[in-house]
Amino acid sequence: MDSPRSVISESWQRSLAANVDPDLHTAPTVFAADELPDLRERHALQPSVPMLRETLLGFAQEAKHIMIVADAQGHILWCEGANDTRLQAEDVGLCEGTLWSEDAAGTNGMGTALAVNSSVTVHSAEHLVRTYHRWTCAASPIRDPDTGETIGVVDLSGPVETVHPSMVALVSASARLAESEMQARMHAQDEELRARNMRHLMALRGEPGALLSPTGRVVAVEPYGLLPPRVDVSSDRVRLPGGRDAVLEPLAHGYLLRMPRQRHVRRSVLSLSFLLPEPKVVLDGREVPISLRHAEILFALALHGRLSADQLALRLYGERGNPTTVRAELHRLRAQLGTGVLSTRPYRLTADVEADFLAVRQALRDGDVTLAASRYRGSLLPRSEAPVVLAEREDLASGVRRAVLARGDANALWTFTQTDSGEHDWAVLEQLVRLLPATDVRLAIANARMRRLDSDDF
Repeated sequence: MDSPRSVISESWQRSLAANVDPDLHTAPTVFAADELPDLRERHALQPSVPMLRETLLGFAQEAKHIMIVADAQGHILWCEGANDTRLQAEDVGLCEGTLWSEDAAGTNGMGTALAVNSSVTVHSAEHLVRTYHRWTCAASPIRDPDTGETIGVVDLSGPVETVHPSMVALVSASARLAESEMQARMHAQDEELRARNMRHLMALRGEPGALLSPTGRVVAVEPYGLLPPRVDVSSDRVRLPGGRDAVLEPLAHGYLLRMPRQRHVRRSVLSLSFLLPEPKVVLDGREVPISLRHAEILFALALHGRLSADQLALRLYGERGNPTTVRAELHRLRAQLGTGVLSTRPYRLTADVEADFLAVRQALRDGDVTLAASRYRGSLLPRSEAPVVLAEREDLASGVRRAVLARGDANALWTFTQTDSGEHDWAVLEQLVRLLPATDVRLAIANARMRRLDSDDF
């Protein structure tokens, strides 16, 4: 008598170690008939069963075999084929709801294929349990193309006298077809995930991020090569290779993975020069074209910090302000400047802000009149009629004027007279004329301005 194949002898050893009795009559029943519909509906192989039927069932009926599909643990969920063979199979527990893992039923096609994760044929006396010696089984595991894990097994079983040499090849081919069909569905789901959620990845505006499938497979990533093919999604915070942390946000049919800004990363610097005839905005050394309306928004946020759309509408347009209009403008401004500069809920500037009007305010608070006069180069956003701008424009101009008059410093007074707020101010010019020495060329200029103010031509 020839020695058994190694795959069979090793299976016998595993089965005996699990205390399987070779005189066992039948495989154990685990699930009742009324439990099976729900188990089938929830199983990942359910969509592939029609294809398996089309591939195997005709052969199985002609060869007086049965087609079996079991889950990854060896529970039979589908059993179809020749009626006579199905009745014989039920006598040995080869039916739906029974368990055919090696530790439950010994060496058999399904259980051994799952144990070795490969296609297997178990013929007649190769079965450990003597009850199954009248049967031949060919089985092949089916792997999930997403995770690579074995999710079930497909099997052809029949009486030994009906064995066919092409059984194992046919079963293996059907398992690969099932995997190909699942892969096609997976790719279609990936396309749907990208179509629905790519906007979330684009909204990161160049910051590292990715779209992930429900199992953590990377579907889209920016920049390319940032992540391994799969990410652990068991927690809402993910530690990536290299030690960097990322955050998971649930989406329709998957996740958005984003990386919070690292603390050591330099914040953007937003420079606002609004004490000029035309507003000027510079972001990280690059001048950004800006409309008056957007300049008004930036001014209000720089001055007041955090504001809602309702609060901004009131400050920019008064009682006629419409928050919906403001939100639309903020959306356009945020798209122009980036999420690292303008944030929402509430609206606020998250860059480091350098503003000429804020510098003047601070200098006045500090009592540094010379600095306040030098930073004050003219009226705040002179073309603006926004209530918040009008109020601050008046406060800045009158604040600098009072400060230079109170200090009585000729240089500060002269600097103020070079602005649109001070060039026609009689009181400032008069004090400047009193303070300048006769030899100072600025005296003649100041006197000339005062004469023009006195003339009917002005």
